Amino acid sequence: MNKTFAALAVLGLLAACSPMGEPVKTARTAKGDTLVDAKGMTLYTFDKDSEGKSACTGPCAANWPSLAAPADAKPMGSYTVVSRDDGGKQWAYKGKPLYTFIKDKAAGDITGDGFADGAWHVAQP
Repeated sequence: MNKTFAALAVLGLLAACSPMGEPVKTARTAKGDTLVDAKGMTLYTFDKDSEGKSACTGPCAANWPSLAAPADAKPMGSYTVVSRDDGGKQWAYKGKPLYTFIKDKAAGDITGDGFADGAWHVAQP
């Protein structure tokens, strides 16, 4: 492997990692740059949430799993932590709780965008 190729490989790896240890990464989807979880699954926001509070509970939470945060998670940059009604913690981006969608089967899927009369949106940086 030549030095140029090795340097490009390292730069590509660094670009794929989330900056400053943030809880999500950014990936390119059909909607452009999109926030994704550690597995590359698209993250979404929900219009019915209020800043710092999830409105997605019960059956909603079964279809739209929250991006779980550890109990001791601390805010970092644009990412904050939301306390859920079920006692869990969830990551939020700029105050908006983040979710995955159960019908997304592969990294880069965006099947939840516009769901529920447009209430769900891909999360974008």
